[in-house]
Amino acid sequence: MSTGADRRYASHAAALALELSWLENVLNLRLEQHFQQHAEGFEAAPPPPALPPDSALANLVDELQLQAMERAVLALALAPHLRPGVLDLLFVRNQNLERGFTEFGGWKAQRHGGFLPTGETAAFLVAGDDIERRIDLLDLFDSQHPLMSRDVLRIEAEGGGSEPQLSGSLTISPEVLQRLQTGVWHKPDYNIRFPAKRITSPLEWSDLVLTPDVMDEIMVIQTWLREGAQLMHDWGLGRSVKPGYRSLFYGPPGTGKTLTATLLGQSTGVDVYRIDLSMVVSKYIGETEKNLAHVFDQAQSRRWVLFFDEADALFGKRGAVQSSNDRHANQEIAYLLQRVEDFPGVVILASNLRGNIDDAFSRRFQSMVYFPMPDAEQRLQLWRKLMPDSARLAGDVDLEAIAEQHVLSGGAIINVLRFAVLQAARGGASQITAGHLRTGLAKELGKEGRTMG
Repeated sequence: MSTGADRRYASHAAALALELSWLENVLNLRLEQHFQQHAEGFEAAPPPPALPPDSALANLVDELQLQAMERAVLALALAPHLRPGVLDLLFVRNQNLERGFTEFGGWKAQRHGGFLPTGETAAFLVAGDDIERRIDLLDLFDSQHPLMSRDVLRIEAEGGGSEPQLSGSLTISPEVLQRLQTGVWHKPDYNIRFPAKRITSPLEWSDLVLTPDVMDEIMVIQTWLREGAQLMHDWGLGRSVKPGYRSLFYGPPGTGKTLTATLLGQSTGVDVYRIDLSMVVSKYIGETEKNLAHVFDQAQSRRWVLFFDEADALFGKRGAVQSSNDRHANQEIAYLLQRVEDFPGVVILASNLRGNIDDAFSRRFQSMVYFPMPDAEQRLQLWRKLMPDSARLAGDVDLEAIAEQHVLSGGAIINVLRFAVLQAARGGASQITAGHLRTGLAKELGKEGRTMG
């Protein structure tokens, strides 16, 4: 008897089984043609199968308008994950040379023992040794092709450009693999290849305490997120104005830069990804560019907001060129600046100081938004918003006096309250006392070398 899960995934599994069986037939035909030196090529292969219309694979084929050649290459990338035995025939050895056939491409997997296809394997499958068809195949691997621009497939080259252009491994993105198997589109998340984390918050605009002029600048960005593309069209700016929007958020830590970026995305239905610059900026020349390119490649068609926290690490002022490494690093940063400038979505950089950002990039910002330390009135609002249950405050707590006396950012106030709650809980108290808050304030001020006074 089938379970509910079996039935839920039945159409997806059936579609993948049909596609992989078709791939097996195509591959067997191509091997037969190759060894018997037939000239028909891929056009002699049977047509791709009709797929269950409610399957994720059928939806993807329709969505991207994939033709037979494109479907074959997609199936080739799927095979190691779902039916690796299909590719075992490609391990056949060239008896004359006592090694594999060069034209089959492929890598030997390290653990599961199967054949991992490369771009060369795809070329063998659909083009053989027909040079014109191989050149046609390159269109499929162009960054503008839907399979690449939508981050469905990847060609991951090694060797720094010294290897042939189709020698890189042919892989399918984990998100697309998940979607084709289950129908569920999982969002990419933080890993070594994708150094960005989708950020969300349970808070709303009413929880954010900003000055009216700062909020006004934020609403401009919100308008762009909601209506930018339409405005470009309606006002005829498409030919002269690039479609993206770049903004610098600067100001002391804890003043709301990250929360503001998060709420901008949530209020407009756009995912916000925070770039982890500790993973992006590599000591190895060329790695920074490659790591960040993965993020831009995936974000290109998905309307994401890219949020670079502590942006000084990547976009800060550069020193004098003293070596070839310095020169290469500057070229790398220039490339990244161009990627940011060409990105059609919204890019937000956050920095503690405006002066830390390279002047060459500052000129590319559409807005620079300063997040100041909150004044006494704003600090009182923050204390009250962050501790809305006044019954949890003991009678000796005077929030007005605390807000007046201690200059703290919103992030610092959160730290004080967290510590006070923990202290109260440890002592079995049901309320936060003035003593709890004083201890928390002393610890927080001490981080900055300040005292209670």
